[in-house]
Amino acid sequence: MGEFAKLDPLLHSELRLAVMSTLLTMEEADFVYLREATGATAGNLSVQIDKLSEAGYISVEKGFAGKKPRTVCRITETGARAFAAYVEALKSYLH
Repeated sequence: MGEFAKLDPLLHSELRLAVMSTLLTMEEADFVYLREATGATAGNLSVQIDKLSEAGYISVEKGFAGKKPRTVCRITETGARAFAAYVEALKSYLH
């Protein structure tokens, strides 16, 4: 049995992985869209977005759409590289 690659613990969370997967296929996504796409509670999603942002995997821009607050997330180059590495690491478990 060969060596298994180490999985990034930050991405090895179902909700954070879902957020990253969504952002990888879109230029940007707002908080409401991510909450609906993942089925997460607002509180849990907020915590996970903060963790991804602190790691530099996503950028978060807070502003307003009219009078409503709007949070927009985008994947960063660092995040895209980390996601690709995570997928490669997962592949080591399939052989």
